[in-house]
Amino acid sequence: MNYTVSGMRKPPEGYAWSRFGQPEYTDWLDESLSWKEACYIGDWSFLWQHRITGPDALALLGDITVNSLASFAMGQSKHAIHTNKDGKVIHEGILTRFGDEEFVLHGRGGFWVNHYRSQTDYDVKIEREDWFILQVSGPKSINVLEKVAGNSNLRDTGFMRVNAVTIAGHEIWALRQGMAGEIGFELQGPMEFKQDVYDRIVEAGQEFGIRKLGARTTMINHLEACFPTIATDYIPAIFDEDMADYRKVFTASMPAFAQPAYIAGSYDGTDISDYYRSPVELGWGRNIKFDHDFLGREALEAEKAHPRRVMRTLVWNSDDVVDIFASLFGKGEHYSFMDMPRDQRGYMWADKVTSGDDLVGVATSRGYSYYYRQMLSLCTIDVAHSEPGTEVVVHWGAPEGPQKTVRATVAPAPYKPDNRHADLHQA
Repeated sequence: MNYTVSGMRKPPEGYAWSRFGQPEYTDWLDESLSWKEACYIGDWSFLWQHRITGPDALALLGDITVNSLASFAMGQSKHAIHTNKDGKVIHEGILTRFGDEEFVLHGRGGFWVNHYRSQTDYDVKIEREDWFILQVSGPKSINVLEKVAGNSNLRDTGFMRVNAVTIAGHEIWALRQGMAGEIGFELQGPMEFKQDVYDRIVEAGQEFGIRKLGARTTMINHLEACFPTIATDYIPAIFDEDMADYRKVFTASMPAFAQPAYIAGSYDGTDISDYYRSPVELGWGRNIKFDHDFLGREALEAEKAHPRRVMRTLVWNSDDVVDIFASLFGKGEHYSFMDMPRDQRGYMWADKVTSGDDLVGVATSRGYSYYYRQMLSLCTIDVAHSEPGTEVVVHWGAPEGPQKTVRATVAPAPYKPDNRHADLHQA
């Protein structure tokens, strides 16, 4: 089945849209080592931010968020996940509490919160913010930020906590997060401060080997560290009939071509909902708490108790991958081109995964890790085939074209060790 917002499987001819700006700064091989050996600075300012205020703000957020908000300290952030009535992910993002009645939500979920509020009588105000988001991540990131922020207490910042810092004369927020699976901070503040802050960090970072992170390799850190991403690893559950009004407003707010669903790969779903995923399937089951009522609770209670599919990494057989490239140098039909280090066109590349004659999973986020010298993917896979070391087969190619069967081995997700919680005083 072919899908986009308008019903097409592929984007329009000439489509080449990236959220992450310039493809490369040094080169993608060099940049992909940055978050393991030094650090990078990357720009996520394309994300939307919404400020949510009012006496009912916390109650509203609790109604549509799977996370527990019962304990939510000032200056704390949570990976907030919003699901539909069937427990499938609509949107997710980072929610930070700045006051008793004041929250900021980064990501697409702000539109959903606003839509849900419009159907209720909650006393809540929701406003768009124009903030920048700069990620500085890697083992040397704390050294760079300490240099530019001066006498700050950054090393005392708890995981998923924000700290006020001053960089280039501007007071901004530093959220300790680490989207590369390493020590890392997201710097947030008014857009007019962005270039000053960026330039100061790049200048100070030269001493520590900082790299600017280009679009070609940006999503490899999501792959290695297992951060499933909307429109890359799942399609947001907004295409059902009861979401028509919301979808109209949501898609109209997006940039040209930056729509939620361009799909490619060998997995050929019969309905768009085949590309929806639950928090359990995406590896976010630990975030789901049943201490409150929320949209999708009943479905997720059943699924969390008896999950059918879970998130894993697949390590693709290198000889089979080489055969795919080799086919381009012979006569006759060849296999679908495998971009390096990953697809740059904005597709959700979904490939079927089999064991014998059985479909056992769907592989997404296929990418080459120069650090590990492996072709990897994430995979939503049946529990029965999820044990690390299990051998499966990935089918590479379009449903109607030649397909290459690629042997693959199930591995943990994340594939790279998680160093986000490292002691900053030892870094």
